[in-house]
Amino acid sequence: MRVSVQEAISALSSPLKEEMEKIVSSPDFDATIGPEDFASLSTVTGLSDADLRVAMLPVAAAYSVAPISKFYVGAIARGASGRLYFGANMEFEGVQLSQSVHAEQSAISHAWLKGETSLTDITINYSPCGHCRQFMNELNDADKLEVQLPQREAMLLHKYLPEPFGPSDLGIEEPLLAPLNHGMIAHEDDALIQAAMGATNRSHAPYSKNISGVAIRDKQGNIFSGMYAENAAFNPSLPPLQVAMIAMNLADVSLSEIQDVVLVEKANAVISHLQDTQAVLEALNPDIPLAYLAV
Repeated sequence: MRVSVQEAISALSSPLKEEMEKIVSSPDFDATIGPEDFASLSTVTGLSDADLRVAMLPVAAAYSVAPISKFYVGAIARGASGRLYFGANMEFEGVQLSQSVHAEQSAISHAWLKGETSLTDITINYSPCGHCRQFMNELNDADKLEVQLPQREAMLLHKYLPEPFGPSDLGIEEPLLAPLNHGMIAHEDDALIQAAMGATNRSHAPYSKNISGVAIRDKQGNIFSGMYAENAAFNPSLPPLQVAMIAMNLADVSLSEIQDVVLVEKANAVISHLQDTQAVLEALNPDIPLAYLAV
């Protein structure tokens, strides 16, 4: 358990502190809270559903990587399954600020990576910026998504984003988180390439059609994959490398542990992630090898 998470839990009020210590110290903890554990936490602490989620936000924010802003944002997304997924902002020195990850994007991607196809609510410790409101509007069931902030009543996303512009305005019928399989095949017998291809087949790229995915292998041999999440407003799109780094960060593995990376994307697409992927990896460590496969 990273020090920042330990400190965040230590600062919680009892009995939430003791109960969270039990959950987070479990070898199976993966920065999520199952519905049974959440119900138990509510019973033990006497906190309402909304108050409990808000109380847990400091633990989510403890996963923040913010060397530039020193501004630590946490988010907790709840999937249709009832499971809660932590997320936190991530920043990368030496590259454009547009490569940063917002906490809402992190929590949503976390839920997506673990198989959720819809979210019911998201809890954030600061009001979502316009970038994130637009990103959330790409979601499956965005019109039903509730946003919970500290010391406020929950409101639907579209209260924060009136007269929204989204996928339906561009004739897109498969929103972000909708289950997809693009059916692409990698013939290489390589676990990292196969993981990147698996992510590519789940990617959401209805505007550029550049379905793409990344797989990262750490120095212990663990593999983290990420798929591209495109947005109707284009700029809030989340590159596949960032989604893979979200998975790595929330698994409590430092980005300094990256051993090698594979990027898979569609050949001859109107956009490419290659240069941005190279730039971010170069900033992290110029010795990280990047394999590239255009299919």
